[in-house]
Amino acid sequence: MSRFFKKSNSTAEMSFLGHLEALRWHLFRSVIAIIVFAVAAFINKEFIFDTIMFGPKHADFPTYRALCWLSEKFSLDMCIKDFPFTIMSIEMSGQFTMHMWVAFISGLVVGFPYLLWEIWRFVKPALTAKEKQYSTGIVFFSSLLFMTGILFGYYVIAPLSINFLGSYQVSEQVKNQISLNSYISTITFLTFSSGIVFELPIVIYFLTKIGIVTPKFLRTFRRHAIVVILIVAAVITPSPDVTSQILVAIPLYLLYEISIFVSVMVVKKNKL
Repeated sequence: MSRFFKKSNSTAEMSFLGHLEALRWHLFRSVIAIIVFAVAAFINKEFIFDTIMFGPKHADFPTYRALCWLSEKFSLDMCIKDFPFTIMSIEMSGQFTMHMWVAFISGLVVGFPYLLWEIWRFVKPALTAKEKQYSTGIVFFSSLLFMTGILFGYYVIAPLSINFLGSYQVSEQVKNQISLNSYISTITFLTFSSGIVFELPIVIYFLTKIGIVTPKFLRTFRRHAIVVILIVAAVITPSPDVTSQILVAIPLYLLYEISIFVSVMVVKKNKL
């Protein structure tokens, strides 16, 4: 009897170690993919920096052109043409360090769908046939939401924040000379965090699946969510311009409504 238990424990231990080995290879392939994309970004330095990272600093950036068009169309004061700040590197290794950091972030963003796919391949064998059916397309929709959030952060949140913070002055005697580290950190943080926030419907999907969140709960606290969304919009868009804050708040509110719809669909499927 004791030998039977010893054999069972050994099998369980090997099974656990086997899972760890499988996870290690899934993560290893994901890291390799991210490194490949990061190297590609590192090589294409001019495009990554001059076109993408410094794009929101130029008046011909699509967001600023759209705001100027809206200003002319509806007689609004939203046109942005002046960028009274310069970007400077004040550390010996500052530019090289930022080059490495931006290349890594670029690799992570582009490789994120593949990372999700590898994680899904690891989790999928442990799911039942019904759970696999309900989870169909989870990698596609997660990647789509993430990339949508990245684009929203880059084209809406980042340029509005950069323009306000870069042009704000407490006195005419103080000139804005923004460090390269500060500028890059602002863009990467706002853009990447926006991509993560846009994963809200996926998070709600799993929370509903395990019974922590219900559609009734989400509807009950809708008013509270609106207040939180307005606060978040005010924080991530430092500009006191109400129009800019509304531009950020509307997509966030739509995400919340989509999350309610997702929660309803999950509950309906669980009842079948």
